[in-house]
Amino acid sequence: MAHSVRRDAPELPDFSLLKRLARDQLIYLLEQLPGKKDLFIEADLMSPLDRIANVTTLKEHEVDKLYKVEHKSIVSTSDQLCFLIRPRIQTFKILLYFLFFSSFPCLPLQFYACETLLEEQGIIGDVTTDEWSFYLLPLDDDIISLELPEFFRDNFLEGDQRWVRTAGSALHLLHSLYGPFSKVYGIGRCSKMAYESWREQVKEGEQRVRQADIGNVFLIDRDVDLVTPLCSQVVYEGLVDDIFRIKCGCVEFGPDVTSSDKSMKVMLNSQDKVFNEIRNEHFSQVFGFLSQKARNLQTAYDKRSGMDIKQMKTFVSEELKGLKKEHRLLSLHIGASESMMKKKTKQDFQEMLKTEHSLLEGFEIRECISFIEEHINRQVILFSGLLPKDYRSLKAQYLQSYGVDHLLTFSNLKQLGLLVEQQPGETLTVMESRVGKLVNDKTAGKLTDAFSSLAKKSNFRALSRRLNLVPKSDEEYDLRVPRDMAYIFSGAYIPLSCKLIEQVLERDGWTGLEEVTRMINGHEFAVTGETCKGDHAEQFSARIILVMFLGGCTYSEISALRFLGKEKGYKFVVVTTAITNSARVLESMLDNHA
Repeated sequence: MAHSVRRDAPELPDFSLLKRLARDQLIYLLEQLPGKKDLFIEADLMSPLDRIANVTTLKEHEVDKLYKVEHKSIVSTSDQLCFLIRPRIQTFKILLYFLFFSSFPCLPLQFYACETLLEEQGIIGDVTTDEWSFYLLPLDDDIISLELPEFFRDNFLEGDQRWVRTAGSALHLLHSLYGPFSKVYGIGRCSKMAYESWREQVKEGEQRVRQADIGNVFLIDRDVDLVTPLCSQVVYEGLVDDIFRIKCGCVEFGPDVTSSDKSMKVMLNSQDKVFNEIRNEHFSQVFGFLSQKARNLQTAYDKRSGMDIKQMKTFVSEELKGLKKEHRLLSLHIGASESMMKKKTKQDFQEMLKTEHSLLEGFEIRECISFIEEHINRQVILFSGLLPKDYRSLKAQYLQSYGVDHLLTFSNLKQLGLLVEQQPGETLTVMESRVGKLVNDKTAGKLTDAFSSLAKKSNFRALSRRLNLVPKSDEEYDLRVPRDMAYIFSGAYIPLSCKLIEQVLERDGWTGLEEVTRMINGHEFAVTGETCKGDHAEQFSARIILVMFLGGCTYSEISALRFLGKEKGYKFVVVTTAITNSARVLESMLDNHA
């Protein structure tokens, strides 16, 4: 990616400490039950646990066998059973012995509710309970996750605020290890509550003066920007997530990618040098890079010809191992790119991108509606709303195609504000009143779900014009030399979330953005906190920005922030309740969501 880059960006803090703290506490808890024991792990905790403590570590602390918690009778020959679970009542009912709570983390209310259940069933004296206070999982040098995918549905759909204190506790941990934070910006009701929870915990705890590693913090609710996570991702890392599903920083590539008869689980992070160079690239540029990389690798191998014995020995001992590793990684990403290209070049995908871009720009809306109707009838996509006539027609077609059970899905979408039918007497722009709503469970048309909601609730077109979210289309956008964050969506759209962050940092607050915050019902705030020790330290840490997404963040947004950081001399650390994308957002709206 060729663009102007500031060379004075600071180095990121070392977040591996977070993993060490979580591992040490887990070991402490295991040692509270001396002797051999079987460990039962809830399914959605297995991948995070694998990132914290491998099987060898567990064996060293007398864990004999590992099992996945399933909702059926427990089978074990061990005298001691340990359970690593989230504090869910449904799961809790099947457990009778020793339990570690890891709700990432367990809230006191949930913890006591589970204990109350034990008491009601008369087994409170037979069970020992404890809490694994595991708040944050580093997925990469600049990505940290709370691994709470349910946060989005619980908070924004069901109004359940139990995870707000969890977010505040995560902030408190980061503040104690890498703070003090000099400035905190935020937008959204949940962000404001998480900030207040964090400040309460700071007041209750011991105050320490230290040199800060992180200066500024930005908190943002996911429902401030529901368009971006519903857009199709076209940067490499985002597209890998959309197609293969990245889980806890790992992805499982099938035989079509690995060129073997077996699947392979691969860690995707900055340690993979090939991946690190292409992760933020627009997919159209990836093959060119990989081809050049392959040629360079071949040149390195060709150096062997003409070497004498001493030179060959040096080559084998110092270079060959690294070249073989690079060759393996290169083959893997070429295979992944070929697999994604087959899906990407299909006509449906191209038409979907064209539809999304048209909706963003406000053009060819009738053609977009036709695209939606065609795909509903072919059962390619799921749908949501529009003008009353179009809305009722599409809803009827959708229910005929997918079944009346999805009436509850429609209700959830409406409750969240993703499904809006224009009411008589409402006046909106032509584009805003006619933009369609589209629910896609797999690959198509996700953008329109959020689009009409923003049109009605916060006047998306006016917001887009004021912030210049949709670059002018009268000139070609050169993806080889991106000029702004819009490159992550082929030059069609700058993510609202990232644009807000850019504007607030430039203005050092929300001054001048009053109209913008009014249109998105912001609950915005800006607070000056503690001062770092020393002018140089303060200037250094001020350019490390921690951005916390409450409700999920996409890899596309992370790529956009990395681009912004290179342009402005910042380093962004993204903390998110979970990594999300269009499919995950929409799956959380389904009534059978677990």
